[in-house]
Amino acid sequence: MAEPREVGSQATGAVDEQHDDVGQTTSGRDSLELGHCSSEKSQSSTNSLSLSGSVFEQIIENDRAYANDSYLMPCDEREQTRLAITHQCFTSILNDQLSFQSIPHGTKRILDVGTGTGDWAIAVAERFPDAEVVATDIACCQPTDIVPPNVFFEIDDAQEEWTFTDLFDFIHIRALSGAFRDWSTIYKEAFKHLQPNGILEVADFGFARTAESIPGSYLSIYNGACVTAANQAGIALGLEHMKRPVLEAAGFSVAKSRTFDVPLGTWMPDARKKVAGKMALISTLEGLEATSLRLLTRHTGWKADDVRDVCGKVQEELMRPGVRPSIPCQFTVARKLMM
Repeated sequence: MAEPREVGSQATGAVDEQHDDVGQTTSGRDSLELGHCSSEKSQSSTNSLSLSGSVFEQIIENDRAYANDSYLMPCDEREQTRLAITHQCFTSILNDQLSFQSIPHGTKRILDVGTGTGDWAIAVAERFPDAEVVATDIACCQPTDIVPPNVFFEIDDAQEEWTFTDLFDFIHIRALSGAFRDWSTIYKEAFKHLQPNGILEVADFGFARTAESIPGSYLSIYNGACVTAANQAGIALGLEHMKRPVLEAAGFSVAKSRTFDVPLGTWMPDARKKVAGKMALISTLEGLEATSLRLLTRHTGWKADDVRDVCGKVQEELMRPGVRPSIPCQFTVARKLMM
């Protein structure tokens, strides 16, 4: 597999470099049939979905559907579309690869934590047909028709104890900033369920920004409000969970970490950057409300209409000619060294 090449300029200012290499499915929870999901009922709900004989209840809040009463991101059709675009954005950043670190040949078991719509899990299952891919999420929004026979979706909360009985060779966690109150617990579970010399890859986006900081801009108001609300909620937004000490405290050895400055929109002259930038812009614009609606209405007392109004103004700012917006995208690869 070819190594990914940079799309955005590196936020660290480093030049392109050769990526260094790093280098069965029985689950303790109920295994699922091909493309099927199962879930426990939510605490409260106004809308129910029936999927493969299981009942999956959604919580409707401010006209958005959520998988449970706590996770800040919705799981409705609008969000599923955004997740599909975000997946394409990640692969474009990685030069059509599925991971920053090459997945070793002979990999037998792969875990995708917080799979969302399952795009990454399905794609990696197709590229590694001999590997068994387990993909977990709290929401049942994965496809149920045609998926590779080696991918299994499970409804599972990664914040609870992981009870897989067999170890994994590669664990993938992507775009889950703000999902967990305690990332150290997530990393400890990942470490425990990796084979010796197994690989953990974490990828995420930070906060959108413009080429020149504009005091009092709606973007700065939005970012500040989200950080304040997240602190009150006991979660962290941004890229703090990807810092080396957090992973090392769980037992990992960080092999490499790189941050790319991805353009938002088509203002960069390079053709590939235009493609990645267009998808990143769509994902970011749609993600403004998805990230902030529950967070701000629950923890800072904002009204839903006020949240949507600010999101609309931020969208206008990011699309204004000459602003040159971008967003940091970080990839961190860690290993469970053989003892």
